Amino acid sequence: MPVRYRIPLFLFAVVALVSGLWGGLGRLPGLADLTGGAALPPPTAAGFHGPLMAAAFFGTVISLERAVALDRPWAYLAPALCGLGGVALLAGAAPGAAGGLLALGLAVLVLASAVVWRRQPALHNAILLLAALLGALACLGFALGAPLRAGVPGWSAFLVLTIAGERLELSRLLPPSPLARRGVAVAALVAAGAVLAGVLGALGGLGGGEDLWSNRAARGAALAYLALAGLLVKRDVAWKSARLPGLPRYIAVCLLSGYLWLAAGALMLLAWGLPGVGPHYDAALHALFVGYVLAMVFGHAPIVLPSVAGVPFPYRPALYLPLAVLHGSLALRLLGDMAGDMAGEPGWRLAGGMGNGAAVLLFALTAIAAVRAGRRERRGRRPAERG
Repeated sequence: MPVRYRIPLFLFAVVALVSGLWGGLGRLPGLADLTGGAALPPPTAAGFHGPLMAAAFFGTVISLERAVALDRPWAYLAPALCGLGGVALLAGAAPGAAGGLLALGLAVLVLASAVVWRRQPALHNAILLLAALLGALACLGFALGAPLRAGVPGWSAFLVLTIAGERLELSRLLPPSPLARRGVAVAALVAAGAVLAGVLGALGGLGGGEDLWSNRAARGAALAYLALAGLLVKRDVAWKSARLPGLPRYIAVCLLSGYLWLAAGALMLLAWGLPGVGPHYDAALHALFVGYVLAMVFGHAPIVLPSVAGVPFPYRPALYLPLAVLHGSLALRLLGDMAGDMAGEPGWRLAGGMGNGAAVLLFALTAIAAVRAGRRERRGRRPAERG
């Protein structure tokens, strides 16, 4: 599909990202007092912050990347349906309808991933297929009436395993041992079992109640994430890339710092489970979704954007600035979660959350500047080449 026809899909992703970030800020205590209520998001953006980010935004972006790689028109239904699911959430549609669109979108991603795995039945493609299945399962549970909390293990597994599969594919320059590969496969299956049990428990298919199964699912998935962090970081090609200048070193810094947040988030979930609200809930989830996932996004964007959007993304040292803001603000947020209220400083969490949003905005502005510079450089080379 030509790049120009992908623009509406990018717009879906942008809408989900902006509304999800805005909704996340609206959930922070103290924002209303700080802004006088002027910057509060609509209830749909705040209430569905999680599915907007994990399913609508990342579902659109990941499935669009897979559709480009597969190069089949039907595969573009996945990002279209995920994007429409995000719009439906914002428009106030019933969770069953919006969740159904998200589930259908990720179901098409499952089919696309299955086709890729059939072409190349490698471990990384099997993990990418499993990740799509878990994301679709979480959205299906949401559509059938399971609470948002029950979908968290599935949405986190969708993102964590997708990144793990992509890193495993890129580790061919530093291939893991057969034992490590078996460990990765077992960890992925443990995460899958935990997610499945959590969704069934939340829907009443298993005895014990929602709280029991949400906590069990979170701890089971966390155990898998901790194993993946240890298995993948040891043999990731980022260790070699960190010795190179420019873009390879920047990507390596993003990836290695992301693995630290993955391990930290996993340890928090193991210790606390998945409480529905409160500082422990906020700290564990944002260590995973902000610290790990966004650091990986920052690192992969210079590689993914040229192939998906057809735009140049040259390296600029300024890319380190949003990464530093991301990690610094997340550390401040977690400090606010753990000690801010007790220390009489509830503003730490608000400042950290606002810093998280600022890091994403700063990265977007830096990326736009880099793309524009790349286009100018490309136009400047063409006359010289013709001359």
